Amino acid sequence: MQYSPNPLTEIANILDISVNSKTCADQIDKFIGINDLQKEILIHSNQMVLEYISVHLDLNKHSNQILFCTRENTFTDLLNFSNVCSIINFKQINDIVHINQHLRSINKLLPDGGIYIGRVETYINRKERIFRRFGNRYGQFFWLADFIINRVIPRTRLFEGIYRFITQNKIQPISKAEILGRLAYNGFEIIDYKIIDGLFYFIVIKLSEPSNEKKPSYYALIRLKRIGKGGRTIEVFKIRTMHPYSEYLHDYVIKLYEYNDYGKPADNFRISRWGKFLRKYWIDEIPQIINIIKGEMKLVGCRPVSYSRFKEFPLEIQQERIKYKPGIIPPYIALLMPDPIGNIKAEKIYFDNIKQNEFGTNIRYLLKSMKNILLNKIRGW
Repeated sequence: MQYSPNPLTEIANILDISVNSKTCADQIDKFIGINDLQKEILIHSNQMVLEYISVHLDLNKHSNQILFCTRENTFTDLLNFSNVCSIINFKQINDIVHINQHLRSINKLLPDGGIYIGRVETYINRKERIFRRFGNRYGQFFWLADFIINRVIPRTRLFEGIYRFITQNKIQPISKAEILGRLAYNGFEIIDYKIIDGLFYFIVIKLSEPSNEKKPSYYALIRLKRIGKGGRTIEVFKIRTMHPYSEYLHDYVIKLYEYNDYGKPADNFRISRWGKFLRKYWIDEIPQIINIIKGEMKLVGCRPVSYSRFKEFPLEIQQERIKYKPGIIPPYIALLMPDPIGNIKAEKIYFDNIKQNEFGTNIRYLLKSMKNILLNKIRGW
């Protein structure tokens, strides 16, 4: 006799629930009442993911305009290829060899305002998975080894090529900030994100064409475009303290969290743990000596800022700023005015002082700054 599976049991297995429970009956009723696209999403994830996606995308109304992909298959039944409005991709971003090329292809395929939904295993998700598998005792060791092998080495120019050759880019640990930054870099606006069952799901819409910027921050030593003397753009050298591609999230982070009392984003998830240490002791600023040698900066002066940050200053401050070279040590350190309002007041005082005696002012501000730093009166953020 040929075995004929019980449909109730098969559906229960897909939903990962008990066949005898009342919950089973309720969920199976929902499963039977949904369309093929929703069923496929359930099969390759779970009810929580389906509900999360459904909040942002009408899976009933637009089911024939949504392209759904997994690691193994792309589901195209009843799909209207000439009018694709959304893409749901369940192949983890970590498994995609060329992430930016993938995101640019998605951007090209989608219309303006089109929705893209994907998932990735972030650093935090990966760490939790390692500790679940090996426990607290051995988890620390394997997590440290994973950090060195899969995070430090790929960010080192000397070993990057060897690492990519061996792994074929199929491991790729990615931080929350990096994946969101890559999405913004490739023309998407972040709508929402959520961790479900150990994976980071994101929902974005196509806002524009991908950026033409050819050198996003990635390696340990980076160059950041900043406003210099005369309003011209200079490349400021720094040790990277943020996750890769974080510069493309500046406006998003400010919009989400605004500034804290020190004039920095209030909840800046873009900064790595070791980056916080480097900032605290100003170590990340040391490479700007290169900018001093090149004649683009000086030791004391207003900090070089991005164009978007520059436009946030009062017009009178903008006009004064571009008269002078920016500096490594800003006036607010000497005057102990680290908050946003204090920053602006400190710069006004500094400008008034250097108009009278620029050399003497810079020496005086340098000595005061060193005193405040050494006595722990002020720290980097």
